[in-house]
Amino acid sequence: MNIHHLNCGSVREIEATYDGPPPAHAVNHCLLIETGEGLVLVETGLGLGDVRDPDGTLGTEWVEMARPVLKEEETAIHQLQRLGFSASDVRHIIVTHLDVDHCGGLPDFPDAKVHVLAAELEAALAQAPSRRYRPAHWAHGPAWATYQPADASQEKIRDWYGFTAIHPEGLPEEILMIPLGGHTAGHAGVAVRDGDRWLLHCGDAYYYHRELQPSPHPHPLLDIVQTSSEVHHDLRLGTQARLRELVRDHGHEVTAFSAHDPWEFANLSRS
Repeated sequence: MNIHHLNCGSVREIEATYDGPPPAHAVNHCLLIETGEGLVLVETGLGLGDVRDPDGTLGTEWVEMARPVLKEEETAIHQLQRLGFSASDVRHIIVTHLDVDHCGGLPDFPDAKVHVLAAELEAALAQAPSRRYRPAHWAHGPAWATYQPADASQEKIRDWYGFTAIHPEGLPEEILMIPLGGHTAGHAGVAVRDGDRWLLHCGDAYYYHRELQPSPHPHPLLDIVQTSSEVHHDLRLGTQARLRELVRDHGHEVTAFSAHDPWEFANLSRS
């Protein structure tokens, strides 16, 4: 599989908490995966509708908080087209959760099957419209595929480095959904085999690379965002602790990254 790292929606500029990295816009880190049976998107970031009508689709409150740059050339559909693909080439989309900045591009790929944990979809449909969930992002009626991680009897449930892993229907075995609770009702990471290593897109399970250090060091601004949007504080912290153990014990096999850290994105997009 060929894997592309895409920033599908720059938001407010932030600074690192130590000398060295220059200030950078936080990103919406997406993956485009070329498989033998079409394209898979992990996350969509912001879509064309968000760029053209941000207050209407994203909501004024979220726009004022996140300060999105709103460039059409950053949308996933434009980046795919520059790579020579079309919207119809995207067969599957996996979203870590349905916050506005993670699924805003869904309407740009109306024919794709959208994979999400069942609890997340249930929460989104029940709570929208809100700052977190915006119904414009699924008004086109996606073909949802939902999963219950607690149902260990399912053949698609397996162990992955001590985490529960779900093999999404119709996708290669090298792509897995990893429930990472605490941020939303049904938040998940996505593991993708990349040669002899795994990539683990952690979504919003953490926000800043120094949170995975042995002595975690949150980013002061990003920490406000993650603590104000969590649905379960202890579960979120427990998830981060497990991710630190994963990096400590299996960092030679697994590269973990978050959805919004611009310095992680820069390192991975250059590799």
